[in-house]
Amino acid sequence: IAQCLVGSEMCIRDRDMIEALVACGHTVFREKYTDTKEWEEQRNRIDTVLEKEKSEIIFTFNYFPEISEYCMEKDCLYFSWVYDSPYINILSYTAVNPCNRIFLFDYGVYQEMKAGGISTVYYLPLAVNPNRLKKIKNNPNMTRKHTCDVAFVGSMYTEKKHDLYSRFCNMDAFSKGYLDGIMNAQLQIYGQNFLQELLTKDIIDEMQKYYPTDPNARTIATPEYIYTEYVLNRRVTAMERRKVLSRMAIMDTHLYTHEEADPIPGIKMFGPVDYYDEMPYVFKNARINLNITLRSIKTGIPLRAFDIMGNGGFLLTNYQEEFLEYFKPDQDFVYYENIEDAVEKAKYYLQHPGIREKIAERGKKKVYNEHTFEERVKRMILSLIHI
Repeated sequence: IAQCLVGSEMCIRDRDMIEALVACGHTVFREKYTDTKEWEEQRNRIDTVLEKEKSEIIFTFNYFPEISEYCMEKDCLYFSWVYDSPYINILSYTAVNPCNRIFLFDYGVYQEMKAGGISTVYYLPLAVNPNRLKKIKNNPNMTRKHTCDVAFVGSMYTEKKHDLYSRFCNMDAFSKGYLDGIMNAQLQIYGQNFLQELLTKDIIDEMQKYYPTDPNARTIATPEYIYTEYVLNRRVTAMERRKVLSRMAIMDTHLYTHEEADPIPGIKMFGPVDYYDEMPYVFKNARINLNITLRSIKTGIPLRAFDIMGNGGFLLTNYQEEFLEYFKPDQDFVYYENIEDAVEKAKYYLQHPGIREKIAERGKKKVYNEHTFEERVKRMILSLIHI
């Protein structure tokens, strides 16, 4: 199958995906796609590739309605692998286009869409590229820089573009107290998100005064969805990440995040790290790597967790249902039940390096054997049976 690969400028997995497609016998022609503002110009370039190479599939990481419409017009297939959550584009009315094969990493989201009658969605967990990871060489400078007891790589969701909750600081006391109360309750619970069902009409009306939602007319997104997924879940995640890391300050802990994030006393703050060139050294050299999942991810395994295990790092994570589908707790990875449990388990595994290293090695072997890009590409192609 000749394929035109259309990748977002911001996508960090294009190189791994291209390598897997080629290894599985497919021909790849790459054309950059950035955003809808430049769509007409980019459309002309994609036209040229499709006509010249007779491509049959367009692939992107994440889903873009305009590309789906384009594929309908050109009578070719559109494969998209969604690795973000929340991702409002999957609620587009174009999701039902028969050209689509929308692969979702979060089984909880997949179930909701299937239950809603969307037949173009498929479940596909994220993956690693063992071929690339095996080629990473030892680097003494990186080892010195990143060796620590505990590390976390990720957003703190206090950055200006993420901190939408601050817009509600002047709302009436009852509504503000209600939102703070349900978020503090959600903070204590893993495996079940109840925020959206607790948003009453009166609370939503009050939120609209301070942050009016304007759902795109091309999606079925509701104000409840937008407030839950883009405001409240981010706020709960910000609260959890700060609480966990603050408690980890009794150990030698590194935080790799955006420069504008607020400092945490006792934590060594670093800026963001390059996905290909530096992040692997963080995961390899931290004795314990934390995964604190964004609360809008319902059941899925975040990319961070696969990357930690794929680089041979020890993974300590919050509970997510799908971990137990693919990995054995305390053998391939370790999960914590609450913040206190996270701290106690971190201390335990720091004191037992032999056990910690065996778990990290088993986790690495599991993802190398079962969770590779090549395996995922083969599963994507199987979806063609359902055309």
